[in-house]
Amino acid sequence: METASKKVIRAWTMYDWANSSYSLIITSAIYPAYYSYIVPQQVNFIGRTYDRSALASYSISFSFLLIAFLSPILSSIADARGNKKSFMQFFCYLGSTACATMFFFTKENISLGIICSIIASIGFCGSIVFYNSYLPEIAHKDDHDKISARGFAMGYVGSVLLMLVCLTFITLNDKLSWGLGALPTRLSFLAVGIWWAGFAQITFKHLPKSKPNIKESKQKNVFTDGFTELKKVLKELIHYPRLRKFLRAFFFYNMGVQTVMYVAVYFASQELKMETTQLILTVLIIQIVAIFGALIFSRISKATNNILTLLILISIWICICIGAYYIKTPMQFFVLAFCVGMVMGGIQSMSRSTYSKLLPPTNDTASYFSFYDICEKSGTVLGTMSFGLVAEFLGGMRNSILAIMSFFVIGMVLLLFVKMKDEPIISD
Repeated sequence: METASKKVIRAWTMYDWANSSYSLIITSAIYPAYYSYIVPQQVNFIGRTYDRSALASYSISFSFLLIAFLSPILSSIADARGNKKSFMQFFCYLGSTACATMFFFTKENISLGIICSIIASIGFCGSIVFYNSYLPEIAHKDDHDKISARGFAMGYVGSVLLMLVCLTFITLNDKLSWGLGALPTRLSFLAVGIWWAGFAQITFKHLPKSKPNIKESKQKNVFTDGFTELKKVLKELIHYPRLRKFLRAFFFYNMGVQTVMYVAVYFASQELKMETTQLILTVLIIQIVAIFGALIFSRISKATNNILTLLILISIWICICIGAYYIKTPMQFFVLAFCVGMVMGGIQSMSRSTYSKLLPPTNDTASYFSFYDICEKSGTVLGTMSFGLVAEFLGGMRNSILAIMSFFVIGMVLLLFVKMKDEPIISD
């Protein structure tokens, strides 16, 4: 197939621009800081008392587990009906509305804030499945790396711009004694919801409707369709060695990537005693550098191949883990954050484009990308859980870094068995 028009490609990348504000402001920066400030150390939630940090971890894990269960069913239905854009819109509006509602997250409404954060996570993760599945539908395989990298770069740029606006308002309130309290912070949550839903309109206006699987769309029950399609894709995965091997490698090395993304700030806060402003600066460094990382490694892939590029990226991640084990000062952490940003954008972009290149000829792209999403979400749950367990029972967060490094090593070894060239399909 030919790559779609520039208008369609721009519309697709604009969804990265739209939703990445959630990843930065809600997941990584302002919301975690506000949560730690507003929520007491021991908090009652739905009839039980939780430790504050444990509840934050549980809420993330719950949303990831829920979407990992739902996405294969929903995506298979979307493939059969040809309405993946509708599902993408539903999850986009679900997540953006939840972010906007977090404006009402105060000391008096802690449960509301936590529930909204869970719903926002479900909306973000759910929409990404259908967004990613559009890539093989709108682009020729030779353009997957470039377009995937462009999407991630757009996401990093957009999220940083909104982040700077929000931080400016928050900082001016503190420095000039406007007396608005936490209002500027809560307004940043509202801004994320508006930004996300608003810029997504460009995507929804120009992105074409997906092609239905005519045979599967004749089924009578949508839930039966979903499980039937899920079973079919599972069977097909068994018969595509490259895809199966890549998913296996991706599960492990991405477990390391996702764990670093979610625990880096907590590591810096606890082990290096870094202040909130330093932590937010670190997040900004990672986001800005990631823009260039995604584009640079896309060019490296073009000059070599996807698997070699991913092996280079994983090697750098292993070196970062070794460095993190020994760092002692905030300045050393800033340097490490620069390196993380460079490879974070690269490995996310290259993983998505590599998987899309390895897909067999099919209209069931959403169903296939749901498995990609399952690997990512389940890896996040297991990675963050193992990080916490090692930190609690085996001597602190520095030892947890060694656990993260082992994920990258395993993923790297498994990736050595993946080839970009065609392999024979295994017959029954």
